[in-house]
This record gives sequence, structure tokens and C-alpha cells, in this order.
Amino acid sequence: MKRFRSYLALGAAMLCAGAAPGAQSENRNPTCPASPNWAANQVMTLTPLDRGGQRVLLAEGMITAGLANRLRDALNADDEISEIWLRSPGGDAYAGNEAGRMLRTEFPGIVTRIPSGWACFSACNFVFMGGMVRIVEPEGQFMVHMFTHTGNRDAIRQEVEAGTDNTVALIGEIEQSSAQLATEDNDFLIRMGVSRRLLSEVMYATQAVGDGETRRCLTQDEAYDYNVANVRE
Repeated sequence: MKRFRSYLALGAAMLCAGAAPGAQSENRNPTCPASPNWAANQVMTLTPLDRGGQRVLLAEGMITAGLANRLRDALNADDEISEIWLRSPGGDAYAGNEAGRMLRTEFPGIVTRIPSGWACFSACNFVFMGGMVRIVEPEGQFMVHMFTHTGNRDAIRQEVEAGTDNTVALIGEIEQSSAQLATEDNDFLIRMGVSRRLLSEVMYATQAVGDGETRRCLTQDEAYDYNVANVRE
């Protein structure tokens, strides 16, 4: 199948080359572009088309529940697709994890790519890591933050104002849910062959909530050091 042949050809093309991330940045997130190029679609669109003599699937927009099934259907409907190109602000962390596992299990020859100038953030990271062959092009942004369920600060403030009992209960729920997600993330990285140092040194070392929120874009060297990407073109 073309998909598997593409995988073998790319596997033989591993090279050692480096590139710096985009020059434009914001003070709070100095390693990332000020305006990341991710799609504004509220539900990720999946568009098969021909690019550069090969069949690719553009995956653009927010990751929501059911993405794994939608990706499966799209790939089964067109077995000429050899790569998935990702451009996403993230979304449902569990859905991203599920989609990545599905790709590795059911489509082991698929290539995932973050094209130059595109950004793959948060839950998108896990879809990307589901590819057996993973490419982050120079100027492509593999952008991470600490995964958390506390994105709605107004809800937390309301609970604090409601009283101590409510606040303690909310914090307990957050801690339990975050610990469960961290365990799943760790297991996912092991299965995908990605260094677990990515969690301890980057993903869970970056604040995700509050005025000091930061994003982290891996350099090309970091992407290969953590084995997030495993092919350089």
C-alpha cells in the first residue's frame, strides 16, 4: 500500500539538520510566534487532497470527542492518503490521546507532519505523536503546555466565593482528574516511543492557568532529542 511504502522511504531519509523557530514572538511566550497559525474551526475539518505528488489529509481546527472515529473513516475511505498534516489549537485532551492511539494501532504506516508555519498545540500534540513517522518542518510549531482541567478561572473564582467546602471539593476534583490525565499521558508517550522527559521537563513544567500562562515551542533539536519528531527532511 502506498501509505506503507511512504513510511519505508521516509524512514531511510533520516538526516541531521537544525532550524530555529519563527523569529516573531510575544514576551509571555518567547519561544513561540505571537500569532500561531492554527485553524479557527470549532470542529477539526479533515480534507483529503493532492500535494506535491502525494495524497495527504489536512486536519485543521479544534479537537473534539469522536475525532478518532472521524480520522478512521477518512483514512479507510481513501487508502492513498500517506500523511496527515496538522494545524490545531488543541481541544479535548482525551480525544487527542484516543486519536493518536488509534493511528498507531490501526494505521502504523501513516506519517504525521506539522508543515512550516503551522502550529500544533495541546491535544494536537498527541494526535501528531500517533504517527509512526513524525515530521516537524523548520518553522513548524510543536507547541506545548501543561495539560489541565482548570482553564475556566471564572468558575474557580465562583467556587472560592461560595465557601471553603465548595473550594476544597473543586480542588480535589481537579487534582484527581489531572493525576489521571498525567498517568495516561505517561503511558501514551511510552507506547509512542517518545521520551517521558517531555512530560517532566516541558509539558508539566509549564504553567497553563493564570496571568503567567506560557506556551512552549520546541526547537528542531528539542523535537528530535525528545523523539517527538523522528525524521528530518
